[in-house]
Amino acid sequence: MVNIDQVNFQNKRVVIRVDFNVPLDDNFNITDDTRMRAALPTINKVLNDNGMVVLMSHLGRPKKNPDPKFSIKPIIKHLEELLGRPVQFADDCMKAADQVNTLKPGEVLVLENLRFYAEEEGKPRGIEKGEEGYDEAKKAVKASQKEFTKTLASYGEYYINDAFGTAHRAHASTALIADYFDADHKMFGYLMGKEVAAVNKVMTDIQRPFTAIMGGSKVSTKIEIIENLLTKVDNLILCGGMTYTFKRALGGKTGNSICEEDKLDLALDIIEKAKQKGVNLYLSFDVVVADRFANDANTQVVDPMNVPDGWEGLDCGPESRKFYADIIKKSKTVLWNGPCGVFEFDNFAHGSRALAEAIVEATEQNGAFSLIGGGDSVACINKFGLADRVSYVSTGGGALLEAIEGKELPGIAAIKK
Repeated sequence: MVNIDQVNFQNKRVVIRVDFNVPLDDNFNITDDTRMRAALPTINKVLNDNGMVVLMSHLGRPKKNPDPKFSIKPIIKHLEELLGRPVQFADDCMKAADQVNTLKPGEVLVLENLRFYAEEEGKPRGIEKGEEGYDEAKKAVKASQKEFTKTLASYGEYYINDAFGTAHRAHASTALIADYFDADHKMFGYLMGKEVAAVNKVMTDIQRPFTAIMGGSKVSTKIEIIENLLTKVDNLILCGGMTYTFKRALGGKTGNSICEEDKLDLALDIIEKAKQKGVNLYLSFDVVVADRFANDANTQVVDPMNVPDGWEGLDCGPESRKFYADIIKKSKTVLWNGPCGVFEFDNFAHGSRALAEAIVEATEQNGAFSLIGGGDSVACINKFGLADRVSYVSTGGGALLEAIEGKELPGIAAIKK
């Protein structure tokens, strides 16, 4: 597999799959440009080589072509500011050949939202799986997907995938397009390369002790990750809303706390597997409960095995925070996915902040490699202003989670083959 630094793109057209799926407010202003800034090194590499750049991305989940609510056009102005140069726009990704062919070295063209076409995802619209006519509709989309992909590929002499956030999707622009380029003409961008290296380091090049922190509300959404981690980690901290499913499974009384009643056996099974594999599995032993779901609710610290009726757990307690922090600070590899509580409320962000600060200390003072990933964890670390003090913050949500589960991501496999 060729490395981007090995290639001189002078006078070459390069089609780059970026992840410009950025949040926009009601006035189409970008509220977080992290993903755009993350793509700049790759874009600038091609431009600095005096190459020509064709950028393609999706935005949101449009249900028709076109859908003005999901147009990429509103982000062009900000991209121009980030790149310090004019940026052209093609208002139909399938009808951009003339603009592509007239590009000059150092110029940038952005294609309209790829998902305006059903062929990008390879599934029909307006009809759900299982409904009458779905199979025929899907065959029709699949039949036209090849031509869609071929057209995108025709825009570049090189293909670069720098969209880790969509690497778990076998879509036209993330996986299928790579088949139109030989091994010397397709590669990872800098962001994708860093993401892949970070995942490999935390999952295969492990320095011990290895501590993983899994938070969030439901154990059911993390089961495959947890089971894979049980074969790798020394310590597994389970926190957040999923705590109460485990406590209920162990016979606890959890009040109004979130709890998956149909996953109690699963929780017990995870506890047993951890014992069998010699993994230290930790659950909060004190929690902050509230009498309603609000920042200004009344609170008290209780045993999570005995939450009062009418109260719900919204954060881990002070003793649990200290205990978790001590484990994390002694670790050499740390993976954090999912908050410790309802961090969006400042009064219930103390547990997540304690985790974040302990990870920073492990990184800066103990030389640990720390990987933060999954949407809410990234939001946490950014809220606390600590993102630049950990080893790596992943831009991928679902992609990172599937990589941690041990799955091969289509967008990565397509470049390597």
